[in-house]
Amino acid sequence: MTTELLQVKNLKQYFPIKGGLLGRKINDVKAVDDISFSIKAGETLSIVGESGCGKSTTGRAILRLDEPTAGEIHFQGDDLLSLNKKEMRKKRKDLQIIFQDPYASINPRQTVRQVLNEAMEIQNVLPKEQRYDRMIELLETVGLGPDKLDRFPHEFSGGQRQRIGIARALAVDPKLIICDESVSALDVSIQAQVLNLLKKLQREFDLTYLFISHDLGVVRHISDRVVVMYLGKIVEIGDKKSLFDNPKHPYTKTLLSAIPVPDPKRKKDQIILKGDVPSPIDPPTGCRFHTRCPFATERCVTEVPELRNTTGMKNGHESACHYIEEIESGEMKPKY
Repeated sequence: MTTELLQVKNLKQYFPIKGGLLGRKINDVKAVDDISFSIKAGETLSIVGESGCGKSTTGRAILRLDEPTAGEIHFQGDDLLSLNKKEMRKKRKDLQIIFQDPYASINPRQTVRQVLNEAMEIQNVLPKEQRYDRMIELLETVGLGPDKLDRFPHEFSGGQRQRIGIARALAVDPKLIICDESVSALDVSIQAQVLNLLKKLQREFDLTYLFISHDLGVVRHISDRVVVMYLGKIVEIGDKKSLFDNPKHPYTKTLLSAIPVPDPKRKKDQIILKGDVPSPIDPPTGCRFHTRCPFATERCVTEVPELRNTTGMKNGHESACHYIEEIESGEMKPKY
């Protein structure tokens, strides 16, 4: 039976804005505002959305790289927010991250040997005399040879650096890896190589991924389930096939309509939203998407929609929209 490895409940991440002579707090940036989801052991859950929707902030909050403002984060039954710094450092052995920028996430003054050894030393993985063999094994696992061990980061391409970042994450035998835009800085051909490597490693080491990306093509390739976020809120969640084949929320439909079609003769109707994404400092009331939604009514302005399942949606597929049935039936027509 598949068990839930990670549970996130009512997570909030606010960043204070200070001003005035005394530097007092005058407002908050509501980067993540009351979201809940879970990840099953061995699966890949992806979080997608426009820049600024709170994807990366969610990943950082789970690792407590930023201290969450409120909520609960349970990993293998342990409440991560109740752990002190020493306990959390030990827990990070099971929780690793692959950062977006392979040029900034590795110390340029360290060789690959030092990068990998540092990770194992901090988490006290293996005796010193066994670490060399482990480093060679890690490099071969990610498709790099042992001759790369004493080279510096500037001697590698972007794809090779990202492989080093993956090797560093694997060095401590984690259970969950957060991939924060881990292929977005790479060329398309290198993206495919890294994605296939991640899937291969998942099978070999029984890994669980939280995959953060704005690229829906990549998400469709690697995911089991998908979370769609807009301005700090979850607007839709479901398994990959159900969400891509049968999206319910107007925002999800807009995102999917923007996926390029690799056929110049095939025409695709793209939904163009009006206006810009509102500021997370002062987000809209009610449904946060109502300022750009072609179906919005007064109810959307005043009432926050709950994630719910309706007729025609598979179990686990939920959308936060008041008018799912009316839009699907054609009873409600877009205003533009």
